[in-house]
Amino acid sequence: MKIVVIIPSRYGSTRFEGKPLARISGKPMIQCVYERAASAGIVDHVVVATDDERIFSAVTGFGGKAIMTGAENRSGTDRVAEAAEKLNLSADDIVVNIQGDQPRIHPSCIQEVAAPLIENPDIQMSTLAFRIINSEEITNPKDVKVTFDVLGNALYFSRAAIPFGRDASTVFSTYKHLGIYAYTRRFLDIFRNLPDGRLENIEKLEQLRAMEYGHRIRVMVTDHDSPEVDVPEDIQRISKAANPLMD
Repeated sequence: MKIVVIIPSRYGSTRFEGKPLARISGKPMIQCVYERAASAGIVDHVVVATDDERIFSAVTGFGGKAIMTGAENRSGTDRVAEAAEKLNLSADDIVVNIQGDQPRIHPSCIQEVAAPLIENPDIQMSTLAFRIINSEEITNPKDVKVTFDVLGNALYFSRAAIPFGRDASTVFSTYKHLGIYAYTRRFLDIFRNLPDGRLENIEKLEQLRAMEYGHRIRVMVTDHDSPEVDVPEDIQRISKAANPLMD
């Protein structure tokens, strides 16, 4: 069983075109993500899956491995699934999907998200959550929230505030979903053949497709936040804390 990190990366973005090549601390953002993933001790390979020659050239230019995938993929997970097929991974290999806009991803997050699949062969998909510290993220739709049951299985992901406290006096934690997943190669093949989900299309959250068709997602809570770069204004904020590998 191998553990392979695949970073889906596309050039086009309505809010920030060319985002993967935006420079952070003198490097393309995709390189920052790649190097952090490669530093995780459990990883056998790191690959960028893209549909753009500019990103492909940038990755191979800094010595990374990249693979071209089709422009028609519905989501990052579908792109990862295509890349896993092209890499001829085995059914039981674990594929970790890290978004290409998380230049501060902590290497230990890879161990944390892969652990459920390593320890329990019945688990086919997992992801990470972080307890929200900045209250603005609770109501900001760009920060996806997640709720989960007592076993750690996801109940729902939403851009809305979930759970919502009816009474103002109720004290509870709210968890933000981090865009890192682990799957078996076997499950990726199942996922890419599922029809679009109704809730997936409403919330624009690909993980809801799996849940809508009855598949469980194990949620692991991490102590490491991993803020995403969504718009150009995020670059300066991220850059201030992007240098230390273990921040």
